[in-house]
Amino acid sequence: MAVSTSTRAVVVDTAASPFARLRPVPVDGVTLTDDFWAPRMRVNRAATLPTQYHLLWDTGRIDNLLRVVGKHDGPFQGRYFNDSDVYKWLEAASWALASNPDPDLAAQVEEAVGIVEAAQQPDGYLNSYFALDLADKRWTDSDLHELYCAGHLFQAAVAHHRATGSRRLLDVATRFADYIDATFGPAEQGKRAWTDGHPEVEMALVELGRETGERRYIELAQFFVDVRGHGLLGDAYGRFGREYHQDHRPFRELDEIVGHAVRAVYLNAGVADLYAETGEQALLDALHRLWESMTGRKMYVSGGIGSRYHGESFGEDYELPNALAYAETCAAIGSMMWNWRMLLIEGESRYADLMELALYNGMLAGVSLDGETYFYENPLADEGHHRRQVWFGTACCPPNVARTLAALPGYFYSVSDDGIWIHHYASGTADIALSNGRTFALRQETRYPWDGDITLDVQGEGDLALMLRVPGWADVAKVRLAVNGESVPLSLAGGYAVVRRDWSPADVVRLELPMPVQRVEAHPNVEEDTNRVALMRGPLLYCVEQVDNPGVTLSQLTIPDDSTITAIDRPELLGGVVALTGQATVQHPDDAWTGQLYRETPSEAAAPSTGPVTFTAIPYHTWANREAGPMRVWIRRGDRVMG
Repeated sequence: MAVSTSTRAVVVDTAASPFARLRPVPVDGVTLTDDFWAPRMRVNRAATLPTQYHLLWDTGRIDNLLRVVGKHDGPFQGRYFNDSDVYKWLEAASWALASNPDPDLAAQVEEAVGIVEAAQQPDGYLNSYFALDLADKRWTDSDLHELYCAGHLFQAAVAHHRATGSRRLLDVATRFADYIDATFGPAEQGKRAWTDGHPEVEMALVELGRETGERRYIELAQFFVDVRGHGLLGDAYGRFGREYHQDHRPFRELDEIVGHAVRAVYLNAGVADLYAETGEQALLDALHRLWESMTGRKMYVSGGIGSRYHGESFGEDYELPNALAYAETCAAIGSMMWNWRMLLIEGESRYADLMELALYNGMLAGVSLDGETYFYENPLADEGHHRRQVWFGTACCPPNVARTLAALPGYFYSVSDDGIWIHHYASGTADIALSNGRTFALRQETRYPWDGDITLDVQGEGDLALMLRVPGWADVAKVRLAVNGESVPLSLAGGYAVVRRDWSPADVVRLELPMPVQRVEAHPNVEEDTNRVALMRGPLLYCVEQVDNPGVTLSQLTIPDDSTITAIDRPELLGGVVALTGQATVQHPDDAWTGQLYRETPSEAAAPSTGPVTFTAIPYHTWANREAGPMRVWIRRGDRVMG
């Protein structure tokens, strides 16, 4: 099998496989320095990771592991899957060390690795919930996340190995993987046909197989995919049913994305990894059908997925409520992971577009600007009741956000036999090694996502193609491309502008992506958004928040079609944002509604309006960072401004 030659490539190294087109650029080869991402990366290292490590101790997650080795006297604390939070934190901290070594963080990582190492059983099994008094219950309930926790351990081990070169955690992972491989598999091999109710281990086993060169780990991942859809999960279905567990139909037959949203996209990510290894067309065909189902009928304008609180699940087609949106932060992250793999396999910009949408809106709303509080759910309307929390009993989202931010530099660039691919935009540098031994250094300068002007300094020599993503929100007719100040015709392939030339040191590429304010409407079948608009500018979704619009009832705010909406730099607002402002009206009920909930439709039903009023909209990911109050993404649409 093909194994990545990089020691520190981002963990989802799909492109190391024979059926992928692109290879990621290592995390430690990319530095992000722009005014948008740099503060978030610093907060992740300086506040998020240290705070989360202390919370792992304070909430008993590490004590659970210490209890296994007799160093903590007390009962198991919290949920049965709490080990996974330790592993996700270890993955996050490892990627942070890869891009920015820090002695204090390194010491915490090694302390945690030592505790995990000590908690492993002699046979290789590792799960603090089942280690002692419940040891006889191993593998008896497929909804108790044993393989899910193992998967997060495997991903942490790969990250730790690539970031530090140490095999300590990788050896723990391989011992556990060997135990799992000896336990589960085809009956003709004397093994057990079974899998976890929560997909995760599938992609983790592929990653571990690539890191170690052990093909049988990838074959085991294939087995865990193949046994789904045959009713083998026993009593785990509970009140949510087989769809919730992704066990309702064999994967190759799926044509609609259903069930628990995180489980669905985690499984799809693992299957994409398997396709990259095997090239089995039936897997790719199913992935395409599920992608179309999600993006065409079941995804929020924020990139969030999972509309139902019941089962944290996808709803019916076009079932996308706003105030009751679940849109779990982890689900947006899972969507990014799946789309990253699809991007590496096919090299099509639509996958990078969706990554960007989910990253800037669906995920980033899940963490406060100071990096210390989190949303589990991400509604698109609120009356001021939904606020971020420091931690949760089910705390999957906080360390998931941390590991995504820490791995973020590894999502920006890829290489292929054709050249270098630039998927995302942020000021910073990238040192890129090509398969033929040549090296190129790229330096990006941009204020993206606040504006769409990108300058790329190219340091390197020789013939090479640069592929720069032209986002789907951009008007291609207005996009401008230049090299060394001379305009270059826009040549697109798969949504990427292709610039091929014989490069010389200090060549400069300039890409201009105009960023007008865009009014977005929903499909007519999304009933809750009928006759409403959402505002977007570039990759960012906007919302109105009460604190910026005093005296206005947001549910009555109406943006007329002829209103001019302007983007304004607001360095003093929310750490520095580009806000939107424009003229609106307020449509309020007439006096005849007083004391009535329903009435016969009058011959002239137009509601009275007042205005014009000036409204302010802020990036959706920044809401709920100030005083509590109502918020709306979807705003009433009107005909014209009064006055």
